[in-house]
Amino acid sequence: MKAADRDQIQAAVVARYAGLARAAQAGQAITDGDPDASAEENCCTAPAYPDTDDLPEAAVRASLGCGNPVAVADLRPGETVLDLGSGGGIDVLLSARRVGSAGKVYGLDMTEEMLDLARANARQAGAENVEFLRGQIEAIPLPDRSVDVIISNCVINLSTDRVAVFAESYRVLRPGGRLGISDILAEDHLTPTQQRERGAQAGCIAGAPSFTEYRDGLTRAGFTGISITATHQVGDGVHSAIIRAIRP
Repeated sequence: MKAADRDQIQAAVVARYAGLARAAQAGQAITDGDPDASAEENCCTAPAYPDTDDLPEAAVRASLGCGNPVAVADLRPGETVLDLGSGGGIDVLLSARRVGSAGKVYGLDMTEEMLDLARANARQAGAENVEFLRGQIEAIPLPDRSVDVIISNCVINLSTDRVAVFAESYRVLRPGGRLGISDILAEDHLTPTQQRERGAQAGCIAGAPSFTEYRDGLTRAGFTGISITATHQVGDGVHSAIIRAIRP
């Protein structure tokens, strides 16, 4: 993909999610899909988290995703966690509970409006073991071997350089560190044209990698113990999936 095309797609993603952040701050219900469709039919909508009663309303309202990576990652007290594409911060806040005061959770996002929303939500929740960083998931602003777990919720599929995302994820994970991701994947037989027919790049579907592409990308980056499990269909030949992997 040409650099100009990457920049255009990235600008569209930023504009889309900036608008959603402003809507959440204004108290509006938001979705990154068809507002008249069910949660199963939309790839990015508010996931059915079981433990959000005492979280800030704006964090729950802005919880666009395709799963619950906090549960997928099996977080433990004292761990350091990084959320790629943290949005309004719901997965960061839920992770902060799991890792406790001895742990730390970073949220990384490239959209200033989402970061403003996430920081406000963290203050309201009284979460002191969290930090939100501005940056791109293709160039993570953290040192080598600095985190135990990486989570992400329906974000990596939006990247135009997933090779860089996987390489950076491997770099910042400590040996034995793990990925616990919810994402959107396309069946191997779909062509790019067929994917574009199913949704916009700034949504979830048009840029979705295939199952094989995702697995091969993680393998080339050095990950082992890779498992990819489809959870539900979000379009014809497109699925929400749980991805787990380990840095050996």
